[in-house]
Amino acid sequence: MSQSKKKELNPFALRCCPWSGCCGMGDFRPRTVWLGHPEKREQRYPRNVINNQKYNFFTFLPGVLFNQFKYFFNLYFLLLACSQFVNELRLGALYTYWVPLGFVLIITIVREAVEEIRCFLRDKENQRVPADMIFLRTSERNGSCFLRTDQLDGETDWKLRLPVACTQRLPTAGDLLQIRSYVYAEEPNIDIHNFVGTFTRIGLFDLEVNCLTKILFGALVVVSLVMVALQHFAGRWYLQIFRFLLLFSNIVPISLRVNLDMGKMVFSWMIKKDSKIPGTVVRASTIPEQLGRISYLLTDKTGTLTMNEMVFRRLHLGTVAYGMDSMDEVQSHVFSAYTQPPHDFAASRAPATTKVRKTISSRVHEAVKAIALVHNVTPVYEANGVTDQAEAEQHYEDTCRVYQASSPDEVSLVQWTESVGLTLVGRDQSSMQLRTPSGQILNFTILQIFPFTYESKRMGIIVRDESTGEITFYMKGADVVMSGIVQYNDWLEEECGNMAREGLRVLVVAKKSLTEDQYQDFEARYVQAKLSVHDRSLKVATVIESLEMEMELLCLTGVEDQLQADVRPTLEILRNAGIKVWMLTGDKLETATCTAKNAHLVTRNQDIHVFRPVTTRSEAHLELNAFRRKHDCALVISGDSLEVCLKFYEYEFMELACQCPAVVCCRCAPTQKAQIVRLLKERTGKLTCAVGDGGNDVSMIQEADCGVGVEGKEGKQASLAADFSVTQFKHLGRLLMVHGRNSYKRSAALSQFVIHRSLCISTMQAVFSSVFYFASVPLYQGFLIIGYSTIYTMFPVFSLVLDKDVKSEVAMLYPELYKDLLKGRPLSFKTFLIWVLISIYQGSIIMYGALLLFESEFVHIVAISFTSLILTELLMVALTVQTWHWLMVVAELLSLACYVASLVFLHEFIDIYFIATLSFVWKVTVITLVSCLPLYVLKYLRRRFSPPSYSKLTS
Repeated sequence: MSQSKKKELNPFALRCCPWSGCCGMGDFRPRTVWLGHPEKREQRYPRNVINNQKYNFFTFLPGVLFNQFKYFFNLYFLLLACSQFVNELRLGALYTYWVPLGFVLIITIVREAVEEIRCFLRDKENQRVPADMIFLRTSERNGSCFLRTDQLDGETDWKLRLPVACTQRLPTAGDLLQIRSYVYAEEPNIDIHNFVGTFTRIGLFDLEVNCLTKILFGALVVVSLVMVALQHFAGRWYLQIFRFLLLFSNIVPISLRVNLDMGKMVFSWMIKKDSKIPGTVVRASTIPEQLGRISYLLTDKTGTLTMNEMVFRRLHLGTVAYGMDSMDEVQSHVFSAYTQPPHDFAASRAPATTKVRKTISSRVHEAVKAIALVHNVTPVYEANGVTDQAEAEQHYEDTCRVYQASSPDEVSLVQWTESVGLTLVGRDQSSMQLRTPSGQILNFTILQIFPFTYESKRMGIIVRDESTGEITFYMKGADVVMSGIVQYNDWLEEECGNMAREGLRVLVVAKKSLTEDQYQDFEARYVQAKLSVHDRSLKVATVIESLEMEMELLCLTGVEDQLQADVRPTLEILRNAGIKVWMLTGDKLETATCTAKNAHLVTRNQDIHVFRPVTTRSEAHLELNAFRRKHDCALVISGDSLEVCLKFYEYEFMELACQCPAVVCCRCAPTQKAQIVRLLKERTGKLTCAVGDGGNDVSMIQEADCGVGVEGKEGKQASLAADFSVTQFKHLGRLLMVHGRNSYKRSAALSQFVIHRSLCISTMQAVFSSVFYFASVPLYQGFLIIGYSTIYTMFPVFSLVLDKDVKSEVAMLYPELYKDLLKGRPLSFKTFLIWVLISIYQGSIIMYGALLLFESEFVHIVAISFTSLILTELLMVALTVQTWHWLMVVAELLSLACYVASLVFLHEFIDIYFIATLSFVWKVTVITLVSCLPLYVLKYLRRRFSPPSYSKLTS
């Protein structure tokens, strides 16, 4: 059994403990479970656990520290703090460097611990620890049972499984342990559809910020070298380089990490508290800004785009069609077929119109009867507290009956026949019982059954009516195969196309009557073919095909897998936002294509290129060339063909697929879904988002930059493993358009202001040092710098996490605004350079202004420049805000008040009597205005002559 592991590890890796690999328990290997051999049960196997945590108890602290110091700017500050233990390099008190660094680490450790505890509790809640043996409730008749594999392949249908023959009739479950036997199971593998077993008796934005800090560090080194070079490398110049590195260390702001982490926590809180997307959970609070830059959205189909609820919509007989509004007519025809005498003299003398009506009645009855018989559905009766199970099954209690089948489509068909009067009430391996509207039980013997396969695209059954002895071969399947099996007609192809365009899943139903001699001849040939040693499958198929000729076409059925609420407008929003949507599903090609059209993933005016099945390199080459000649065309491809293309022409295929407006991959295995996500990231360098609701989507969700789990009918594995969890697909629109936009733009503005704040003070220090012949003399004491970046300016700068450029309603109404975010302009090298120039300009103006205007009062240079610096930063925030929030006003006023109040305690560096003079006030005001207003005049002119795309929407 394979474990579900955390994102960083192989999801199929087997581990009992962190050191299990050392014990030889980490290898993939088969196992043998012995029954009736207690002495052979000493072999231990890994437990089956659910573990979505990133760390364990021993790796938590080392892991968190490693993940923090792998980023350049955190490692840089650690080295700075450690350098202060060297006396020759110390510039001030140790707390100047260690307090900010410690604060950053504490915030990070606490956040990671909270998320790990939440993840542990979620895993514990969903943990299922298997016992040595699992008892399944089975049918009393043959011991068969139905299994659900939704946590493996994402499909909620039921799979019929039969027990080993020698164990079917054991009196008690305990007798199984007395059998001297063993079960061999192969090693874990990634293909969930193949199993060999025998029973023998005998986590982009942070990377961009990290890149910018490397640039700042390069500037720091250059400035330090320039300062030492201007001193002509005199004296112990190498120590001077390190002193300048420490002196200008504010160029790389240590508070940047803290501000961004706290901002992400606020963004996550806003997402969870949004009443318009209720139930949304943020499981990874470190990447909300990624939602604002998604280029590719990869989504599952069943349970994600659809509700996974099949509803019968259409019965088509060629000359007449019945929809939801005319099902009462079908019910009437069925009722009349079983209540009127077979030979009615009055009916024979009825007018012609009555004969036509009766002919239609017989056709409807025959179609409904065929649909009620050609399937793999089994009715199961469950006790409801009033009647026990045996009695309910004996009397076919309607209130206790549920249908189990390998396909929800088949269940919907049987439920429909029940609604029109013909009810499936009993079934085992050899018989089937139907109940008529009058309560009569019709018994049918199942002579042969031919299950549906992906290759055949059809299923058949041969039954004998016990009341008449008639033998009938019924078959249903896709129109592409059934069109060559049924008798010639002129309406099948046209009506199948019409129903498919309505988003219905179409099946063609046909029948063929067999005489006793015909069936006996077929059975003899069929048994002989199954006993063949060579080419058994081919021979069996050939015998079955001998029956599949000139069958009578009965009807078409149309079943709809209902879309989730507002799927179409949500996909339209995503498409208009410049996001390309790929649908990856395990469903068959026809169903996937139908849903893509129904959901408007593929627009009505877009062509669809269905990639032909390919198995060799040459076939793939020819089909790729054919696809290359198409333009603005959606692609539909199967998983098998995709595997061949990726094996031989990975680069060419991905290049062509990325140009498509939409891509549909059907019959996709879970590992293929993850592979597609990985290739998209590698080939395009764009951010990807994966959405799914089942266990088969976990690998895709974890591979994507942003994983979104939809809580649905297929369990919570996808939801637990995802970065974000939503209750409905439609919530994606607001999650990306509103919260993604706000988180990204706010994070960009916050990081720019933090960098600006630090560059300003470093520029002032550089100017100050140059005035004093490039000496490494600190302008401000350490606690002044800490106070400047915390209580004096932190809250106003951090309040930018509440700012927004457009209203939420506007962002949803005009998703085209999202396209601008995909270009990465809010935090590009261009905007970064502009803010660097602004910082240099303002730092220079403040420092030179203080030196020029207060030349005679040089002793007060700290008070003058420091006050101007704080006022400039507060004014910059005020002039940058686009949408004011009352907390922003509070932050501005509170910070200013804190600075004024703290002057009493800073009398050693700032003369409180001096700053109270009118001369000080007006000169500081002039410096502040000169440092800010010219910039905003330029900004106003730029917005006037080159306004942003949303300016007209906000005016």
